[in-house]
Amino acid sequence: MPQRKCCGVTRGRSASQRTDGRKRREVEVEGGIAVSPVPLTMGERVTVKYQGLLAQSGAEQVYLHKGYGPGHSWSSVQDLPMQKNKGVWEVQFVADSASRLNFCFKDNAENWDNNNGRNWSLEIHSGEIP
Repeated sequence: MPQRKCCGVTRGRSASQRTDGRKRREVEVEGGIAVSPVPLTMGERVTVKYQGLLAQSGAEQVYLHKGYGPGHSWSSVQDLPMQKNKGVWEVQFVADSASRLNFCFKDNAENWDNNNGRNWSLEIHSGEIP
């Protein structure tokens, strides 16, 4: 079980194992995009749900295009195929970097939804409390 450190003391529960519901909530980012759990923690499984422009246009397949780092210089870039579940495209992956998650979406016809050129971006924390 991952341990949290606070003030030099190791705690028994990780942020993802809270029983009060503060961690596992799904948050709508904007434009039909939802992410959970929030806040993002390195090493945890992340779920991204998509109901944006490509989904509304009837895309046959949608991909999450993701990478890590500053918005102008992504690293570890991947295209992950999303699965359609009750009309919502979704994908899961492990946040494997303690930096910044950047993402946008594309379909099988190479149409992009990149939030009007801004993409979507969320900070990932290490899981340790300073």
